[in-house]
Parts: sequence; C-alpha cells; structure tokens
Amino acid sequence: MTVRGTLYTDGGSRGNPGPAGIGIVLLRESGDVCCSGGRFLGECTNNVAEYRALIWGLKTAVNCGVTDLLVRADSELVVKQMRGEYRVKHPGLQPLYARAKDLAREFASVRYEHVRREQNTHADELANAAMDGQCDVGDVPDGAVGNDQGSLF
Repeated sequence: MTVRGTLYTDGGSRGNPGPAGIGIVLLRESGDVCCSGGRFLGECTNNVAEYRALIWGLKTAVNCGVTDLLVRADSELVVKQMRGEYRVKHPGLQPLYARAKDLAREFASVRYEHVRREQNTHADELANAAMDGQCDVGDVPDGAVGNDQGSLF
C-alpha cells in the first residue's frame, strides 16, 4: 500500500556555530498535518542543524508508515547534496549525509525540493520555538525518535 507524505524541515543556529534548533512538519497526502515538532540541539552550525532536521524528519516519516515522500526544505545545500548535485566536502557533514541517505532507502521513493523560506514558515517557527525555549515542542511521536538518538544525529 502506498502512503504518500510531504515533509518540511528546517534547522538554524543563532550564530554559526551557536544555539541551534530544528523543526519538522509531516503532512498526509490530504494536506493535513500528521505531526510536527521542534527540538533544541545545543550548539552547532546551521548546516549541521539542517541535516539533523532532515534526519529527524525522515525517521519520523518512516515510523509513521510513509512510503513515498516529498521533502521540502529551504536549505539549498542539503537539497542539492541529497539529490547528488553537490558533493559533501565538509567532514562534519559527511556522517549526517550518510545517515540521511540510509534513512532515505527506507522509502519506495523520496524526492527533495528546495523551497523559499516563505514556504517553510511552520517548520521555521518550530525550530525557533525550540531555540527560544531550549526545549522540545510539538507532537512528534516518541517512536519517531527512538532510543538511538546518537545514530539519528
């Protein structure tokens, strides 16, 4: 059975590196929100936060039973690297990229689309709420995170 979903992801840091947060919004095929959330990461770079958002979102989509996924993100770097258009040169991003590629193999199909920041406001708001409160926010099921946080990020 095909289960389609759309995943919006965003990561950011205040300073580079600096206090960072991530946000994800997973939509059902109908356009209804399946789940959404934000996580505070501590200190990291913006690009690391973008990848951590993608990884969390992919893991969430897998655990929610999505088989065909469209990922929309405002990080051109992450989108183009995941599509294979850019090489992943930075050693700090290579393990995150590898983890994201491994998770992407869980889907029958996954596509990546770069969107403008204005089209990604919900994920951005969740990332900022997590940074502001230095806490997790939203309703992403616990199973989407699992007990293997180290391997997620």
